[in-house]
Amino acid sequence: MRFVDTNVLLYAISGDPAEQDKAKLANDVLAGRDLALSVQVLQEFYVQATRPSRQDAIGHQQAVWLIESFRRFPVQDVTSGIMLAALDASQRFQLSYLDAAIIEASRAMGCTHVLSEDLNDGQDYDGVLVANPFR
Repeated sequence: MRFVDTNVLLYAISGDPAEQDKAKLANDVLAGRDLALSVQVLQEFYVQATRPSRQDAIGHQQAVWLIESFRRFPVQDVTSGIMLAALDASQRFQLSYLDAAIIEASRAMGCTHVLSEDLNDGQDYDGVLVANPFR
């Protein structure tokens, strides 16, 4: 299984002409069946996609509809166990807490890869490998 980070979801809905290549790649990724994500990813998606300063912001109802459609993939809840593991991983790998929570949610889902533009492409976090789908 591959874990999808927030930026993949955001590129998939991008209306920015400069991001159309990434939008196509993101939609190709989301056509896969071996994907997982977390409540954190869905929350981050909502906040960023509806942000008023975003050039191509979407409304609340459209964001909710998209979140419902993304729930076709397995979704990991953010548990206290994941939070504690992320706190540890944040220190061990020198990551922000939110990035560490992505790594630990993916680990909890049994994912071997995290698809992300934000984390270091090729980095192995104790068995969870980061791959940048936009390279």
